[in-house]
Amino acid sequence: MTRAVLFDLDGTLVDTAPDLGYALNLQRGVHGLPPLPDEVIRPQASHGARGLLMLGFGINPEDSGFNPMRQEFLQLYADNLCKHSRLFDGMAELLAELEARKMPWGVVTNKPARFTEPLLSLLDLAERTACIVSGDTCPEPKPHPGPLLHACSLLNIPAEQCLYVGDAERDVEAARNAGMPCVIAHYGYLGENDDPQSWGAAGFIQQPQELLKFLS
Repeated sequence: MTRAVLFDLDGTLVDTAPDLGYALNLQRGVHGLPPLPDEVIRPQASHGARGLLMLGFGINPEDSGFNPMRQEFLQLYADNLCKHSRLFDGMAELLAELEARKMPWGVVTNKPARFTEPLLSLLDLAERTACIVSGDTCPEPKPHPGPLLHACSLLNIPAEQCLYVGDAERDVEAARNAGMPCVIAHYGYLGENDDPQSWGAAGFIQQPQELLKFLS
C-alpha cells in the first residue's frame, strides 16, 4: 500500500530546464560563445552543473578550471532561479489529488538546498510539501539511498510504503537500495542514450496524472 509519494525535482516535479539553460547560455556569452539550443540543453538538465558544464564548455571536475566555472554558473543560476521554471503540465492536478486523498508528498533531489528551497517557495510549493530533502541534506546524494531513507524518517512511513518518481537511472538505483518502488517520468529529461526500460523501475508514466494508477 502506498502511503506517500516522493518526487525528484528537476525533470520530474518542475520543468527547470529553461532556467538552467538560460544560465548556461548567459555563461557561454560571458566567455564569447554562442547560445546552445534548448533541445540540446534539455537532456542534460537532470545532471546538474557537472553535466551542463561538460555540455557547454567540454570541462569536467578533473579539469583545473572546473571549480571557478562551476561557481560562476551557480551564481548565474541563482540570479535567475525562477524566470521560466514551472510545474510540468498535469502536475498541479496530481498534487491537488494527492492532497485531496490526504496522501503526503515530498521532494528528494540532488539539487543543493540553496536552490531547492527558494525555488519551491517561489512556486508556492514549500508549505505544501511534507518533506524536502536536498542534495546536501545528507552526507551522500542519490544514488545513495540515504536521502530517500531520510525522507521516510521525516514522514514516519516505511520505505516500502512510499513511491518515488524520478527521471534518471540514479533515481531507480537509490530507490532500489532504499527498498522503495520507483516510477520513471518519461516526460522528464531523458537523453537519447538513456535506456529506462533496463533500469528496473516499477513502471513508467507519460504525464503526471498517470501516477494515480500506481496508487490504487
